[in-house]
Amino acid sequence: QVKLVESGGGSVQSGGSLRLSCVASGYTYNSASMGWFRQTPGKEREGVAGIDSYGNTRYADFVKGRFTISQDNAKNTLYLQMNNLNPEDTAMYYCASRPSVNLLQRVLLSKEQYHYWGQGTQVTVSS
Repeated sequence: QVKLVESGGGSVQSGGSLRLSCVASGYTYNSASMGWFRQTPGKEREGVAGIDSYGNTRYADFVKGRFTISQDNAKNTLYLQMNNLNPEDTAMYYCASRPSVNLLQRVLLSKEQYHYWGQGTQVTVSS
């Protein structure tokens, strides 16, 4: 049974930083493509950052230079380091997994490509 558990969300002021974590279980972690997505009420879930099992990454334009996705295969854990946060980054952040598939880089941010999702962790940035 695949399970993804996010943590690390919270409330910060504009310009602050947070590090999100996602612990995965129930499948062979180092063979999966992983992604971070976010969603605000009334809006579609959007891709933030994605990484394949080779470590290739892709970022949404609105986070380039501020967010970094990484993973620790020994710990089955995905991370999202978020720096220079602004109020527009306020959202529920979700971790997603596509086990046993190396997604093409151009679709790493497509939510339709992912099969498993965590419950989300809330990030709130105040001005």
